[in-house]
Amino acid sequence: MKSFKIAIAQFSPHVGNLDANAQRMIELASQAKEDKADLIIFPELSTLGYPAEDLLIRPSLVKRTKAAFEKLTEVKDIVMVFGFVNQTEDGQRYNSAAVMKDGEVLGIYNKQVLPNYGVFDEKRYFGEGHQHLVFEYLGHKFGILICEDVWSLATVQQLAKLNVDTALVLNASPYEVGKPQHRIETMAALVKQLNINLVYCNQVCGQDDLIFDGTSFVLNKSGEVAVRAPSFQEKLAIAEYDAEKLQFKTGSIAPALDTMAEIYQSLVMATRDYVQRSGFPGVILGLSGGIDSALTLAIAVDALGADKVQAVMMPYTYTAQISVEDAAAQAKNMGVTFGIAEINPVVNGFMQVLFPFFGNAPVDATEENLQARSRGTLLMALSNKFGNLVLATGNKSEISVGYCTLYGDMVGGYAVLKDVYKTIVFELAKYRNSISETPVIPERVITRPPSAELRPDQVDQDSLPAYDILDAILYSYIEEDMSQDDIIAKGFDAEVVKKVIRLVDTNEYKRRQGAIGPRISSRSFGRERRYPLVNGWKAGN
Repeated sequence: MKSFKIAIAQFSPHVGNLDANAQRMIELASQAKEDKADLIIFPELSTLGYPAEDLLIRPSLVKRTKAAFEKLTEVKDIVMVFGFVNQTEDGQRYNSAAVMKDGEVLGIYNKQVLPNYGVFDEKRYFGEGHQHLVFEYLGHKFGILICEDVWSLATVQQLAKLNVDTALVLNASPYEVGKPQHRIETMAALVKQLNINLVYCNQVCGQDDLIFDGTSFVLNKSGEVAVRAPSFQEKLAIAEYDAEKLQFKTGSIAPALDTMAEIYQSLVMATRDYVQRSGFPGVILGLSGGIDSALTLAIAVDALGADKVQAVMMPYTYTAQISVEDAAAQAKNMGVTFGIAEINPVVNGFMQVLFPFFGNAPVDATEENLQARSRGTLLMALSNKFGNLVLATGNKSEISVGYCTLYGDMVGGYAVLKDVYKTIVFELAKYRNSISETPVIPERVITRPPSAELRPDQVDQDSLPAYDILDAILYSYIEEDMSQDDIIAKGFDAEVVKKVIRLVDTNEYKRRQGAIGPRISSRSFGRERRYPLVNGWKAGN
């Protein structure tokens, strides 16, 4: 057995752009050879990107995949292990990995365990593989697994029984809060149990509502981390195997991020990739002087640069002067384009047109919603005129209970905080200020009681319980699927729990019409939530 180096290509495939992905893989292979690597591993479905959804059933995919393979045959003097869509002559489609050396395919592995839960829908597209692929190189025995395979103990046990020294695992594993460390801890226990080394390569990008954090790593049989790539950034990490000591040498180990840093960086990367890969020149948002829009602005600037961000303050009769001042101060701090658009004439115009219909009907939420919808209309007009994507600024707590206005503050193409509870919004704002020499979010934006400012002296807690209580109830109901009775049994006020659950259940129709946003939890309001809009389900047990 000889010593060798493996390059872990933690990169960002562009879904559907097989030509560009293949070119990037060639560049990374060239860089790996400069680092004296003998083998390079890429993420799951690296030629196509993940998830490609119904692009997988396009008739031209076979032709495009063949063209990508032909490009990759240019790579010489290094073994490549990469993901692709393998469509056989009988029409069966597999999520597969190829081993290629000097343009020759040495073997193909078809993924055996197809996830079909949460955000995954692989059984819609792929057939199951049934055989392991083992290949020997430089006297070392390698086996291949693809993502979900490695979470199946039986599948990994079968591979280990083939006397494999190292498992190469190609991944497109979506991010959730805490998952980077959870993967390492779980895999460390697995390799110790099975006495096998593990090289884990994950893609890193935002793709629609999904986030892929990277955080690739290498584990020795002892469970020790030999290499760990950083989260939320591309990296070609090098792992060196010492044939005398029969283990990987300790190489570059990126530090783990604390929770707020992890969430913040995930939102920045997701926003950047969504905006740039969608082809928008920049973004625009309503900057209200409140904490949600303040945090959204900070994320947008960190993702795209101040020159790509426009903020508009749209005050009305009930807008506090300090809201205008704070919005202007943050815009100046962050160097973005900023303007003020008074909406009184717009709202008054609506009211005049509607007066023959409303007559002397008492004022209610209708008039409040007209304010929000006036703002939404202005933002969409500016977007249409100049091409910038509107960022919606609502958080998960508000969206959960419908504390938002359809075609008003919900307008936009991307909702940055859609999966972020309000209590976490406050923590993220504090975190963002902590990493700057001077705070970018004015302190009183963080400390003032939150308010939609749609009526005199309004605060959120006029209509909602305190956010620490609200978020705890929401977490129990949404993330943990607890029943109304079980949540009450935890010590929450029964009437408050009933109200919150009723609001969640009756506002599904709003959420269904809202913009997508980055997923950071296991139960986001996205592709894994499939509740019927019309149903007779009653809260209770």
